[in-house]
This record gives sequence, structure tokens and C-alpha cells, in this order.
Amino acid sequence: MLLTIVVIVGFILLFIGLIGCIIPAIPGPPLSFLALLLIAIVQGFAEPLTPKFMVLMAVITIIVTVLDYVIPVAGAKKYGSSKWGIFGSIGGMIIGILFFPPLGIIIGAFLGAVVVEMMVGKEGKDALRAGWGVFMGTLLGTILKLTVSFMLTYYFIHALV
Repeated sequence: MLLTIVVIVGFILLFIGLIGCIIPAIPGPPLSFLALLLIAIVQGFAEPLTPKFMVLMAVITIIVTVLDYVIPVAGAKKYGSSKWGIFGSIGGMIIGILFFPPLGIIIGAFLGAVVVEMMVGKEGKDALRAGWGVFMGTLLGTILKLTVSFMLTYYFIHALV
């Protein structure tokens, strides 16, 4: 009975975790890791979900979660964005997810950065370059989160078989 409940809750967490890789307000990989941790606990940390393996998965989850915040900012800075462009990208993400999810996040981040950079005086080419950096950073962060969440989903299912 407990295993059945954990499996159901686990799949719900995995599903929400995958959605969270796209929607910034939901912590995707940590939710996916929580699902894996639950099944590991219920199964007594049996192979393949040994304590050592779970620590490795926790470290990977933490690293990817931190990188998701660092990479877009680093991309923006590398391509010449100011702090205002970064704020614009965050605002654009929020507006984008409200009006045309899920691609609105990436497109909104790009447009938000470009518009705000132009508002603070950057020329069109420089503003587009800053927006491109935000776009690439956001896309890379999303790909990393999806990769880790799918990996955690794989191990969750593998532990059940």
C-alpha cells in the first residue's frame, strides 16, 4: 500500500518537475529528485538507489538548480547586457508565461531584455545582442534542467522495474 502511494505521489512530482523545467516558478529538478528520494526510502536504498548514488543525484540537482540562475545572467553579461536588461528579461519571462506558455518564457526573456536595454539607451544592435545572450542562457538552463529531470525520471522508473 505504501509503495503504491509513493509511486503515485512520485509520478505526480515527476510530472510537475518536468513542467517546472519550463515554468520558472516551479523548481523542476528538485521536485524530480524528491520523487526519486521517496522511492529510494521506501525501497530501503536498494540498488540502484544506494545512498552514494542518491548523494550524487542530490549534488547534480543542486548544481543544475544553481546553474539555472547563473547561466542566463552570465549569458546576458557576456553579450553586453546591463542589470536593467537582466531585470527586463525576468519581467519578459513573467509576461511571456502568462500570455503564451511555454515558449513565452524564452521569447519573453529575449524581448524583455531588448526592450529594456533600448529604454536605457542602448542602440538596436547592442540591445539585440544582449537579448540574444539572455535567450541563449535561458535556453541552456532549460535544457540542463530537462536533462536532469528526465534522468531522474528514468531512475525512478528503473527502480520500479
